[in-house]
Amino acid sequence: MENVTLALALLLGVGFAAAKIGQYFRLPSVTGYIVAGLLLGPSGFGLITGHTVGQRLEHFTQIALMLIAFGIGEHLELKRMLYSVKKLAAISFGETLCCFILVYAGTRLLAEYIDIGGAGWLAGDFLIFALFLGAISIATAPASTLHVLREMEAAGPMSSLLLQTVALNNALAIIAYSLVAATASQLLHSGGQGFLATALAGSLSRIFLSLLLGILAGLLMDFVIHRLHNSGEMLTTGLSLLLLTGEGARLLELSPLLAGMATGFTIVNRDHRDVRLFRVINAFEPPIYVLFFTLAGAHLDIGMLSVAGWLGLSYFLLRAVGKYAGASLGAFFSSASQGIRKYLGMALVPQAGVAIGLVFLLSGEPAFEKYASILTSVVLAAVVLAEIVGPVAARIAVEKAGETAAAIQPRRNGTKEKSGKEREQHLVPWSWEKLVPYQSPSGTVVFGASRSKTVGGLARIAVLLAHYYGARPLAVRVVPPDCEGEPCAIDNSLFSIEEGEVTSLGYELGTSVIRDPNIPEALALAAEQSRARSIVLGYPMGGSHQEMERVLERVAGKVSCPVVIVRFVGLLHTERILVPVVDSRELPIIADILSALAGVGRHRITLLRLMPSYIDDEGLELAEHKLIDWSFETGLSPYTFCRAVATEARLETVLQEAEQHDVLIMAATKAQGIGRLLFGSLAGDVAQQCEKPLIIVHKPKREERH
Repeated sequence: MENVTLALALLLGVGFAAAKIGQYFRLPSVTGYIVAGLLLGPSGFGLITGHTVGQRLEHFTQIALMLIAFGIGEHLELKRMLYSVKKLAAISFGETLCCFILVYAGTRLLAEYIDIGGAGWLAGDFLIFALFLGAISIATAPASTLHVLREMEAAGPMSSLLLQTVALNNALAIIAYSLVAATASQLLHSGGQGFLATALAGSLSRIFLSLLLGILAGLLMDFVIHRLHNSGEMLTTGLSLLLLTGEGARLLELSPLLAGMATGFTIVNRDHRDVRLFRVINAFEPPIYVLFFTLAGAHLDIGMLSVAGWLGLSYFLLRAVGKYAGASLGAFFSSASQGIRKYLGMALVPQAGVAIGLVFLLSGEPAFEKYASILTSVVLAAVVLAEIVGPVAARIAVEKAGETAAAIQPRRNGTKEKSGKEREQHLVPWSWEKLVPYQSPSGTVVFGASRSKTVGGLARIAVLLAHYYGARPLAVRVVPPDCEGEPCAIDNSLFSIEEGEVTSLGYELGTSVIRDPNIPEALALAAEQSRARSIVLGYPMGGSHQEMERVLERVAGKVSCPVVIVRFVGLLHTERILVPVVDSRELPIIADILSALAGVGRHRITLLRLMPSYIDDEGLELAEHKLIDWSFETGLSPYTFCRAVATEARLETVLQEAEQHDVLIMAATKAQGIGRLLFGSLAGDVAQQCEKPLIIVHKPKREERH
């Protein structure tokens, strides 16, 4: 059959029907898809020809590969992985190495023994064949594993570590495949006499450039996507950019899988963590995945399967042993719990999407044509076994580890019992009682006095901080040494706006004029000489967040006290305060400014912990309890409300919450240089798009060490 539309209809319809029949016998859907493709393809009833399978439907395979790689990147979230980095690294290294070595050694010996390639194969061919199997064996099926965990409502240290290990597994499998492919290509082109160092250098450069392409694509995609609000627009734009990335990688002879994975990795690790694109793509995936797996079955050669059957069984068994033994060894050396040591390796048996994708990639390389049909038969035979045995093994592992919903419910109950643009600033006149200054103030709170539009608001924030610290407010005006005329005139009217504001709050204003060409140096000098407890600066007029960060770093790098940046938009109220928090380590950074504002008059404070969308109700409840404990320890207002929300788009959540508040308080990002470029800044995005006043606090490292 050469009619592509009819072929698509058959692949989708028969694949779906076969999956449903398989589910009746408690078989995974992927097994039904592969069997359906086998029946429809050249080795079955021949309803879909080899030309249609290999050429005319290849585009759907490429789309599926990019979606798989992009999805892997979503699970490589650094903040999530860092919590168990030691165990994750040890277990992943152990099971990857053991699996690769066992599969490589075992399949090479068996392939040579049964002479799988016939008389035309040399020793180098068996070497390349076994290396490819070793690299492909590293991959684990994320969909099957995730399905088991969701079905059993599993939660616990092993379940969490399992998902991270699976994600890292697939990333390592793609990298290992790229290394093997480059090495094999070098060996084939040099007649088996190539230098291994040359091959490795070439493959490493290819990996690096593929990852770089993916990172750049991820930054571009994130820049576009999180400015869109319609799911249809996000799907259209995101899919377009993702496919362009894949095709760009092919044109440059790079790895589309690595590029796609790096794209997903970049988006999920941005500071505002906007993962809506992953969700809208998830809704688009099912028919593409059905086509992908049915096409994999259509590629299966029954004649070759009869030859490679024993090799496929050996591959499956060697891989399962390698996964279990390697994970157990890694868990032992990283001092993981007994449950992780005994059972995590069992849950790594499933294998499907990534492994099949790597086989498809290999089939598309003319240099590896002699290995493609045998490798396809071996891997698909093993995938069918892995998808039958794997989910059962994963289910047993979760039950034995005591992390099913029934097992963790008593523990949950126990936990409960314990339980843009800068616009003109309008300053609301001070209506509360005047503050009573300390008789013997210690130190100062320095604020920059340079713009009449914002200096009144800066003065108010500085007074509230000074009152909290028991210090005095100090206005500093920095002028060039050669400045003349009215802007530089040093007289009683120079500080009239800020003096009026400070006096209305009950304080006296200290002033200082410094002639210096370097504003950060001058502010740092004033802070040092006056023993400043904090420095308050205004957001650059009409400037970008990058400009604000440059000013912040230049000042903060020279002082040991916190630096507060205030962005004024519209009306400055402080009665309803929103504090978005991504990491609990941000809380001590904003504690002083929050206490200073809350200590005067009646304020309503919302502490909003932004959690990833995969966090369950127990995790949200625990996060809320931690916020409540911190608010009591800090002595905040009794009108403090603590919430934890699971969000797919941090920025969107903050912007929605900000509509019900007067002012936001956030901690500045710690990322530097390339880190800032990759991960961005949630505070910076909020500053650019939020229409409410924003206070950003930076705590210098020098102060953190005290």
